[in-house]
Amino acid sequence: MSERYPPIAEHGLIGDLRTAAVVGTDGRIGWFCAPRFDSPSVFGALLDAGDGGHWALHPVCEVINRHQFYIPDSNILVTRFLTEDGIVEVQDFMPVLRPRDTGHRQRLVRRVFNVRGRIRLTTDVRPRFDYARANHRLETTEDGARFDGAGLRLGLRTSVPVKEHDGGVTGEFELGPGETALFVLEVLDGEAPAGPLEAELEDLFRATVAFWRSWLGQSTYTGRWREMVHRSALLLKLLTHEPSGAIIAAPTCGLPEQVGGERNWDYRHVWIRDAAFSLYALLRLGFTTEAEDFFGWLTRRFDGPGDDDLGPLRVMYTIDGEPAREEEVLDHWEGYRGSAPVRIGNAAGTQLQLDIYGELIDSIYLFDKYGSGISYEAWHALTRVLDWLLDHWDQPDQGIWETRAGRQDHTFSRLMCWVAIERMVRVARRRGLPADLTRWTSVRDEIHEQIQTRGWSEADESFSRQYGEFVPDASLLLMPLVKFCVPTDPRFTSTLRAIERTLVVDSLVFRYDAAQAPDGVDGDEGTFSICSFWYVEALARTGRVEEARLALEKVFTYANHVGLYAEQIGLTGDQLGNFPQAFTHLSLISSAINLDRALGG
Repeated sequence: MSERYPPIAEHGLIGDLRTAAVVGTDGRIGWFCAPRFDSPSVFGALLDAGDGGHWALHPVCEVINRHQFYIPDSNILVTRFLTEDGIVEVQDFMPVLRPRDTGHRQRLVRRVFNVRGRIRLTTDVRPRFDYARANHRLETTEDGARFDGAGLRLGLRTSVPVKEHDGGVTGEFELGPGETALFVLEVLDGEAPAGPLEAELEDLFRATVAFWRSWLGQSTYTGRWREMVHRSALLLKLLTHEPSGAIIAAPTCGLPEQVGGERNWDYRHVWIRDAAFSLYALLRLGFTTEAEDFFGWLTRRFDGPGDDDLGPLRVMYTIDGEPAREEEVLDHWEGYRGSAPVRIGNAAGTQLQLDIYGELIDSIYLFDKYGSGISYEAWHALTRVLDWLLDHWDQPDQGIWETRAGRQDHTFSRLMCWVAIERMVRVARRRGLPADLTRWTSVRDEIHEQIQTRGWSEADESFSRQYGEFVPDASLLLMPLVKFCVPTDPRFTSTLRAIERTLVVDSLVFRYDAAQAPDGVDGDEGTFSICSFWYVEALARTGRVEEARLALEKVFTYANHVGLYAEQIGLTGDQLGNFPQAFTHLSLISSAINLDRALGG
């Protein structure tokens, strides 16, 4: 089965700030949802190679080597095929012409250039609408084809002849030295466009390169790891839904945390936690427009109805700010390399995760400090959110890792409740904003004392994942990062040593030991990449700077060929989980910035 499913790492990503497509080094687009990230898939071969739908484009002859890279400082992907007959490359991109383009047309462009020799290639455009659950109508045209299904119309224009086959179109063509073949698949809203492709696609290519380079030119980062940091920034921008300001966690669903296992989730949602960390990373790099847009999206969530049990905010939302969709199993799909079930929607949306309030308010604190600042209305909405937290912080929850084994008294959740209140106190004092500081500081100090007494295990000389029994947890690496304690506090340094003994494997870090603390889901998982970057930052802050630098360089070796990370890394170095993931890349940015500072840059 593995030959039908390339490794997760063997892919790049393109997008247009509305949706994205996953492109393999084999030339296949195996994941594409339209018109939005969270729309049903059109191409889903990443999760069912047989009937998920795909757009294949590759040489007919044997390919000796493949190389894939981005046009520098852009999100335009190039895949090169090296054969005995010659060399050919495919340029893949989704045009983005200008910021906030109200006339945006959604197009997936593929330009084929023959570099050397004479090569015969084949293409197979085979859409499967609504996760391959809906039929569609196909009409071939003079310059391509039209696909109509499940409320979505797609138009394919091509410079080479194609013919109908298996609900799609296929074609073979030959290119000599310097010759090109052109393809564009467009989401249609009205009549299909017509006209010569060559000049149009050249203009789109140049405008898209200019857009990405202009955007990246705003970056204030000049440190040692510019290439990795800027690729992470470009990825975070790709995961931004520009019309709403929302930032999704990942563009895929169903990619497994263990191949053949059942830990397969839908990450095409806006997690409050992930997005808040993303806002922090973007602010640190100088991208204030994205931070302001997301802050606007966030403040609109404060007006939601909420409820007394789950609180005024949900763990995750749709792009539109609605509660996450109910979890559903696509039982007609086999899953990546047989990793079933394939899920869409996410049941964790109804969990109580108290830590989100700390991540949210910490990011707003930074926005108030480095961005345009909090308005009067936003401040009063925040105080209402805090009022609920002051009354409900001292209770079990599902925690940052969204376990499905019931609620526990999680130390990290209490830590982030402390952060939420502490940051509100800071903002109120700095800005002179109205606040019940007496009550706020009293509850803040109560939480601090509780963590120091109930979250600390004297016998194990470490803070624990949960109250009552010692379980190491990588989220506790954030304690000095959120200023709960100084990095040299003996309690933290001994906690760091405990995490190193139990969760760290040569710079890679597990989030927890599922065998010691069952999380309600069968199977194992890999090391968690965000935790590996947290470990680097913890080492740097505790003064172990050379160890931190070595650890960071080691973790960098696990990025794929274009600098992207999935959620997890297996012990054989395989990328696991949804790909690529915002959480991983924002922690990369933070660790690189802080290690730069520690090294004197």
